[in-house]
Amino acid sequence: MKQITVVGAGKIGSTIAAMLAATGDYTVSLVDRSETILNALPKRAGVTPRKAEIGADGALAPLIADSFAVLSAVPFHMTTSVASAAVANGVHYLDLTEDVASTRFVKSMAATARAALIPQCGLAPGFISIVANDIASQFDSLDSIRMRVGALPQFPSNGLNYSLTWSTDGVINEYCEPCEAISDGQLVSVPPLEEREEFSLDGVLYEAFNTSGGLGTLCETLADKVRRLNYKTVRYPGHAAIMKLLLHDLRLRARRDLLKDILEQALPVTRQDVVVIFVTVSGMKGGRLVEEIYAKKIYNRTADGIDCSAIQLTTASAACAVLDLLAEGQLPQQGLIKQEAIPLATFLENRFGAVYRPA
Repeated sequence: MKQITVVGAGKIGSTIAAMLAATGDYTVSLVDRSETILNALPKRAGVTPRKAEIGADGALAPLIADSFAVLSAVPFHMTTSVASAAVANGVHYLDLTEDVASTRFVKSMAATARAALIPQCGLAPGFISIVANDIASQFDSLDSIRMRVGALPQFPSNGLNYSLTWSTDGVINEYCEPCEAISDGQLVSVPPLEEREEFSLDGVLYEAFNTSGGLGTLCETLADKVRRLNYKTVRYPGHAAIMKLLLHDLRLRARRDLLKDILEQALPVTRQDVVVIFVTVSGMKGGRLVEEIYAKKIYNRTADGIDCSAIQLTTASAACAVLDLLAEGQLPQQGLIKQEAIPLATFLENRFGAVYRPA
């Protein structure tokens, strides 16, 4: 049994803790600064709730000292505190953050870390880089890689055509921060909410637009190897226009706390959601221009007795799969590990990665 510390007892963190404990191979300390949140969680064998001021100096050290790994499921602005504590204590570190600045901070510590540092272990960033890089590796030369991911209500019922399915802070952050991309072979920064496009999958019309962080480290990995590489978030048509009105015309980009309060008071939470994953890679194979596509929809369901929304299921399963591979010795035990360095076949063979297997 390996001891794991999950920091952050929100929707995703609590699901990760429950999934790991359900295997019988892990015991989990679930840490949060809110006693109210911890007390509201269902009691599960193998999961021990612990209260701590996550951002306070030294607060995490006694909780993680004997852990095999620390997994950060806190809001993006607290990621660096958890990462610093893990590195200082020589403990393996994983996180879910989409925040570019936080990931750069984690990467800066990798050269001297005594354990493995694996940022961006969720759906996007995370699995999306694993599948895109695997498809890309099958080409003689690359032209374009387009990655599209969205977590959506199955039954949209408001003007935004959206429901809160995960971190509100995370959604706002990815709508506000610059986005990395490769255009004409050059690394560029593009504005969020722009370059809108539409596509149809299974007869349903979607829109997609630039958001920050979904590419993870893929731009760095594929620099000088691809003409065009970009990531866009998937929503139902009309969403981007309203968010641009709120963020730019009403200037709520500079008042994120107010925007968060508005969204959380106005948008319902739903567990009846769907995750849409759509990756296209084009390039040369055997002297011909070829396109390969990975497309999948994943719906909410019960997994190991845990009632999961689709975004909980996909994000938590991806993080658990990477942790499982690390614990099994299938990943390096020291330094920075990029998501795209994880073989897709190995990921899909894992008990948690099975969520992403083709039907």
